[in-house]
Amino acid sequence: MVGLAAGRNHDLLATQVITASPRFASWEGDASSALADALSLGGTKRLDPVEMALACDIPLIGTAGAAGLHPTLAALRAGKPVAIANKEVLVMAGHIVHKVMNANGGALYPVDSEHSAIWQCLWGEETHGIRRILLTASGGAFRDWDRERLAAVTAEQALNHPTWNMGPKITVDSATLMNKGMETIEAMWLFDVPMEKVEVVLHRESVVHSLVEFSDGSVKAQLGVPDMRLPIQLALAYPERMPAPPMPRLDLAAIGSLNFGTPDMERFPCLRLAMEAGRIGGTAPAVMAAADEVAVERFMAGEVGFLDIPAIIESVLEKHAVVADPDLETVLEADRTARELARAVPMGVTA
Repeated sequence: MVGLAAGRNHDLLATQVITASPRFASWEGDASSALADALSLGGTKRLDPVEMALACDIPLIGTAGAAGLHPTLAALRAGKPVAIANKEVLVMAGHIVHKVMNANGGALYPVDSEHSAIWQCLWGEETHGIRRILLTASGGAFRDWDRERLAAVTAEQALNHPTWNMGPKITVDSATLMNKGMETIEAMWLFDVPMEKVEVVLHRESVVHSLVEFSDGSVKAQLGVPDMRLPIQLALAYPERMPAPPMPRLDLAAIGSLNFGTPDMERFPCLRLAMEAGRIGGTAPAVMAAADEVAVERFMAGEVGFLDIPAIIESVLEKHAVVADPDLETVLEADRTARELARAVPMGVTA
């Protein structure tokens, strides 16, 4: 472990610094007393996230939101492989990331369980033979709820994901299915396929992590227990597989059956909004992602309701004039403007 970045979560960073003894650490603001004490024990030095991405062999970008963009681009410019677990990096600026990666010999190793599954299905295959990519979705905490119940959802309820233990932003995005919508855009850039070839299928058990259908009708799927340690270690060890998996083995006989279904775009409009932004391209995905980040912050603060999240995003997208082929400065400006607009949308905007 070369370095750890933690944003504002100083106390958890302090615990991890003591456990992992990294050479470097990054955080926002002045260090808490616990963090200062931890840093003094092992001589861990402070670096900003870009410097840290350049200091290690494989940076794992696991931040939420736009914070991972500059470290990812810096590492790719240096020709490094990047283990990517941040959705917004490719959603905001997939076309720029792609250009920088190809120009400098870098690589992206997907860490999301769904994209790791697709990646594994494509080992030894040609991407031009892809007919469809099928991203699986557990459906989130409210997959069976009607709109009346969804309107009353609290932040505490939204943070209770049925399968995965994730950070607050990603967990809320999973409940709205925005997380899955962003993953469709990621898949487009990671695997060089048009959005029309990316679909979402509901799969409650979270055992089939995603599937790829090829031109001859053959379908490959990657299965495993729902444990993020598997895709993380795969990205860090690639092209090898580690011989001693830390998670239990998959017991299909004990599971008994696997179920699949079609997502309801009416009850979960965030999925529709994300996929539409991906089809439009240009600055639309960056605006969508920025508006979602602010809308989720407002929901977590109790300022707006659960169904206000997609309404805020749609309101911001309607006000945005899309730039078809933006440079990085234009993407960042679109992100900034979208955040301002999302903060200004009044409470109670739900249709």
